[in-house]
This record gives sequence, structure tokens and C-alpha cells, in this order.
Amino acid sequence: MSQTLSPERVRADVAELLGCDPDEIAPEENLMDRGLDSVRLMTLVERWRASGATALEFPDLAERPELAHWTALLTGEAA
Repeated sequence: MSQTLSPERVRADVAELLGCDPDEIAPEENLMDRGLDSVRLMTLVERWRASGATALEFPDLAERPELAHWTALLTGEAA
């Protein structure tokens, strides 16, 4: 989808909105169970669209709310 986002950036952005250290997020953990809500999810969509992931849509993230999936989707790399 976009090669402008790094795995580190994706992890850091998620951690910022969850209020935790990036290293605390397991790649396969359900981020909604961790406290990420739809408003924060839209914040990430808009942030990542502005960073080059222009085709990113809310369902792309909501259907599989896992860091590993999002990282692969946004960067082509594993989390």
C-alpha cells in the first residue's frame, strides 16, 4: 500500500494512541482488546493517509486489528 511508512513508525503511532511503550505491543495482539477504539482507529487512518497510504480505508484496519497485519499492509514487512 505504501512504502513511506516504516514498521517502527506504525508501531510508534499505535503505541502513542494506546499510551504505552511500543515494545509492549505484541504483533498478533488484538489492538481493540488493548483499548484502541474506532475514533483512535480513524486517527491512524488519517495520519497514515497523510503519510502516503492514500488508499487506506477504515475497514482495512478494523477487520484485523493486529499490529503484524497493519505493518504488512502498510509497509510490506512483518511487524
